[in-house]
Amino acid sequence: MKKLIFFSCMALAVAGCSNRATKDETTATDSSGSAATAAAATTSEKLEYPYMLSKPYQNWQAGNQQNAITVMKGLKAFENGDIDACMASFGDSVELRFDYLHTKLSNDSLKKWFTKQRANYASLTVKMDDWEPVISSDKTEEWVTLWYKQIWTDKKGKTDSMSVINDAKIEKGKIVLLDEKTQHFPVVKK
Repeated sequence: MKKLIFFSCMALAVAGCSNRATKDETTATDSSGSAATAAAATTSEKLEYPYMLSKPYQNWQAGNQQNAITVMKGLKAFENGDIDACMASFGDSVELRFDYLHTKLSNDSLKKWFTKQRANYASLTVKMDDWEPVISSDKTEEWVTLWYKQIWTDKKGKTDSMSVINDAKIEKGKIVLLDEKTQHFPVVKK
């Protein structure tokens, strides 16, 4: 899924290049009178990417919004402390990739782990920024990415927050891999 983020950045770069090409085409039209000639020259260029992939580019496309709902329902249930409802979003076996943690757990073990983690919070709030479900062009992989801010108060009364990106791999309508990236905010100086 980290590739998805990389390719999203690449898509933005390509879009930026496309905008420049459009501007160049307009200039070419003004000077030579043939926008079609300029467009053909732009699209016939071979793209040379600075990095190679270990497997072919997946050509991600917009995916099933129901997958996004499944992932968000699991997150919302965790936020509300309803671990049983949270677990309904997960498959029988789930791989976790968090900071300093990479493991694969059964649904029952994951439920115990989530219960222990959620018990650390007196309160927890999620402020969703965006989400995107995607599917590979060959229809073999489906993912959902969530971007959000998480704010919590621990059992000692200390409040903190961080930005979170969750990439969830979906198989048969369930989360089978959860890859989480976090950014803690700097401490506010008083």
